[in-house]
Amino acid sequence: MLPALALASLLAEAPAVAPHASYVTVVMMENRDYDLVAGSAQAPYFNRTLLRQGALLRNSHAVTHPSEPNYLAIFSGSTHGVSSDACPLRFTSPNLGSELIAAGKTFAGWSESMPSTGFTGCYAGGYARKHVPWVNFTDVPAADNRVYTGWPGSAAATVNFVIPNLCDDMHDCSTRHGDEWLSKNLPAIIAWDDANDGLLVVTWDEADPDNSGRNHIPTALVGPMIRPGSSSVQNVDHYGVLRTIQDVFGLPCVAETCRAAAITGVWQ
Repeated sequence: MLPALALASLLAEAPAVAPHASYVTVVMMENRDYDLVAGSAQAPYFNRTLLRQGALLRNSHAVTHPSEPNYLAIFSGSTHGVSSDACPLRFTSPNLGSELIAAGKTFAGWSESMPSTGFTGCYAGGYARKHVPWVNFTDVPAADNRVYTGWPGSAAATVNFVIPNLCDDMHDCSTRHGDEWLSKNLPAIIAWDDANDGLLVVTWDEADPDNSGRNHIPTALVGPMIRPGSSSVQNVDHYGVLRTIQDVFGLPCVAETCRAAAITGVWQ
């Protein structure tokens, strides 16, 4: 048996495990400072169930305020100079959707309460286009902008973004209400991921209120490639999440993701 010091040295020298998965799903929630979710009694599912299955990023941050530029950042690696929730917007630059398509893979954005596939309106009931960045990019097909009514299973794309409506994402309703939505919707995604080598990322667009002054948000990763119950203190923002997805599928970096590091320390 190796002495403890020698074993510790070997472990320290062991190469880091790179991000890996066959599918990725990102669920975007809204407007919560880290401390209002992580460790909060108002989010029992997130804390007692989800984090036991996956990993918590303890040093995760949004990039700005308000909502829309954060969604643009996590989808395209840039805020494109947007500093409001303006609608409509139009961009021709590279993004996660166009990168996946160019690589022979698929993308789908799933929005709850959206009236129909390919919808381009700014608002409709609980739906808000400001939370649906792919609609703004000319190289993402309208057919990839889909209505979410529950996890689609075999109809899932290589990378999926799931956008709850304005109540279920905690924007207009309570933390507990959003946590209940997660408890009803995530188990089907997690079960599918377990069978298909899928990675689930649950994150928030921004900290509102920004109690820490650092735009500190909760982010959790779940999947068969994640060490259950683990955590990371790596400084990660929306660009780092996107860079992680790019690295999983061997996609080129774009804009700010070229300066971002992929998530480490939680992989099996």
